[in-house]
Amino acid sequence: MDSRRLTLLGRLAVVACVPYLALKLLWVLGFDIGVVDTSRVGRTTWIAANAVTFLLDAVAAVVAQTLTRPAGRRAPAWLLTFPLWMASGLLIPLLTGLAGGSVTALVTGAPHPVAAGDWLAPWVYGVVYGGFTVEAVTLFGAFALYAHQRWGGLLRRPLGALPDTGTRAMQRIFLLPAAALLTVLGAVQVLWGAGSALGVTAADVAARTVLTHASHWAAGLLSLAGAAGLVLLVLPGLLPRVRVRTALALAWCGSASAFACGGCLWLGQAVTDGLVRGASAVPEGLPGLVGALELCAGLVVLCAGSFALCELTAVPRSAPGVTGRRTAPVLAAAREHPASRAFRPAVRECATADDR
Repeated sequence: MDSRRLTLLGRLAVVACVPYLALKLLWVLGFDIGVVDTSRVGRTTWIAANAVTFLLDAVAAVVAQTLTRPAGRRAPAWLLTFPLWMASGLLIPLLTGLAGGSVTALVTGAPHPVAAGDWLAPWVYGVVYGGFTVEAVTLFGAFALYAHQRWGGLLRRPLGALPDTGTRAMQRIFLLPAAALLTVLGAVQVLWGAGSALGVTAADVAARTVLTHASHWAAGLLSLAGAAGLVLLVLPGLLPRVRVRTALALAWCGSASAFACGGCLWLGQAVTDGLVRGASAVPEGLPGLVGALELCAGLVVLCAGSFALCELTAVPRSAPGVTGRRTAPVLAAAREHPASRAFRPAVRECATADDR
């Protein structure tokens, strides 16, 4: 049953990507369908931005299709988790900010920037954000089923039962400061969402909309949730009964949001500022510093998380051609090691009825 649902969700995610990919391709080819004001962005920047976002969504479609294939269960973990981590960081804050801003505009009667139609036609936002919503639900739903099938033994464990891997102390050295940094950055974002002008220019304050406030709230709360998840993962004794999947989901979404929607956006603006003469894309003052620090925090979490993932998913193997009485105790110990029991080869994990 889970396999059929995984296949259905993966295919729906691929279909959800099609309208966005078609629209981006038309824009790259020079067909400005749905664009009201073509002078707002330079032609070179417009084509480059649309080409990059086209490739990002194309990767999401490929990953969604891979999740539904038997070969996807044998693929290296990083090959799927990294693009899905990036997709989480881009889609979750975008959609939560949009939902929060839309509800606020509906309740308060404040103008919604999407409905203005001064740059893109309103139907374009419907196609883009409608496709993103379906894509996010189906893609992350498919990945949840995939992770349950492949790593269900680990994800259902309480934090207190996590194996003490060899790099746990090193992970604390890097991830606890990253969690503290995410806490500070999240607090700043929440203050901006509440209307504070801390470190923001008067022009930027005047340009705020309901969508801006909601986006800051979303980014701030996600960063705070990510910090809490990281602390629980590296200090499992704090709440040993909490499931690994709960702490991991918090750390995953929070760190991905800070890195993809904060740090990578700042990096793209910095690159644009350096390549385009006369451009001033990088925010000045505290907003620019926050973007740079979000990039640093995300990179630290990415590197430390990669080490932990490789360590936990590694299955001890005997050297080729080495057999006998000396290796028997080693292999027996490896089979009985908690990490080894949680991570059998992918084929056996997916075939285990208990993990379903």
